[in-house]
Amino acid sequence: MIAAVPSDLVEKCREKLLETKSELLNRVRESRQDLNNDDSKGGDEGDQTLRALAETEFLSMHERLRKQLVEIEMALSRIENGVYGICEETEEPIESERLLAIPWTRLSIEGAEIRESVDKRYAR
Repeated sequence: MIAAVPSDLVEKCREKLLETKSELLNRVRESRQDLNNDDSKGGDEGDQTLRALAETEFLSMHERLRKQLVEIEMALSRIENGVYGICEETEEPIESERLLAIPWTRLSIEGAEIRESVDKRYAR
């Protein structure tokens, strides 16, 4: 039988998840506007290189934010399904401090160590 995570902790984490999601969506929107507001299409090679670097940096940041948003959505889904705060590796409750620090985490500290050990063993 899997032990349940206290409902007050789940509610705190839900609030943090929704707040973080909103912040990430605002960051994506603002960075997209900044990139689109750069009307200078001409310029010398240096200007064009800087613009290309800015676009690459934007795409890299956008991908990191997208992955984090997916993790947040998955955590919100786990809350709705009643399995939030249970380690995917050990099936034990995730430490409260860990959930408050990283509310989208799917692994306890022990579970993360197990997964890291397995990943190292099978890494090429």
